[in-house]
This record gives sequence, structure tokens and C-alpha cells, in this order.
Amino acid sequence: MPKGGSSKHDRARVAGADRHERVREAHSAELAEDYVEAIAAIVAEAGSCRVVDLAKHFGVSHVTVSRNVGRLVRDKLAVTEPYKPIKLTPAGRKLAETSRDRHEVVVRFLLALGLDPTTAELDAEGIEHHVSPKTLRIFAEFVRKQNR
Repeated sequence: MPKGGSSKHDRARVAGADRHERVREAHSAELAEDYVEAIAAIVAEAGSCRVVDLAKHFGVSHVTVSRNVGRLVRDKLAVTEPYKPIKLTPAGRKLAETSRDRHEVVVRFLLALGLDPTTAELDAEGIEHHVSPKTLRIFAEFVRKQNR
């Protein structure tokens, strides 16, 4: 093998490591994206969002929600005080909008493939966090071509 070159095995190992790193990053962002998206939706529907609203929405305990909202506050995506509504910061609102838009693109793509609306919504919930911007653009283009 030439000096400084890499074997096929080394390239495959690096590609695998890159792929797994991307999945780990997507998983860590997934929770924040789901929470800011839910907060924005609840505020739009009810006017405000409290821990109890998120607990009901996600089907988890108020302790779990409080811990996750604490992460949003730490990451400057939300602000709140004890017994007060949760509000998104400008960064949180932007992330919620981006997440909602990404979700909609994936849903429309799955519907264009012929999936029923319920399954498309459920599957989009997982897929939306794991597609690259390039793949998302291709999904959107596919849907545009289907709607011509």
C-alpha cells in the first residue's frame, strides 16, 4: 500500500464512524426540536404552555418535562420561572419553525409515495431528525414534481 494512503477497510471504517456520529448528533438534537415544536404549537393553540401541557402532550411525567425544559433554558431556547408559562426565545422559535417545516416536508414526501396520513405523520416523527439538508431538499423537489 502506498505511503500515506488508506485502505478500503480504513475508508469504510471512517465512513461508518461518520455515519454513527451523525446519528448521535441527531439524537441529541431530537429532544430539543420536539420540545420547542410542541411548545410553539401549544402556545399557538392555547395562548400559553406550561409543564402540565407538555406532560400531557408527550405522555410523560412533569419531572421529565421539567428536566427537559431545564435543558432548553440552559441552551437558551426557552425561558421560564417556577409556576410560570414556558416561553420560547427567538432561537427557540426559529428552531421550532425549522423543525415544523422539516416535519412537513417529510410528511408530504411520504404522502406522495402513497402512505396513508396517519402512518406518514408517525413515521415522519422519527425520520425528520435523521435526514440531511441535502436529502430534505431532494424530498421537497420530489413532492414539487409530483404536484405538477
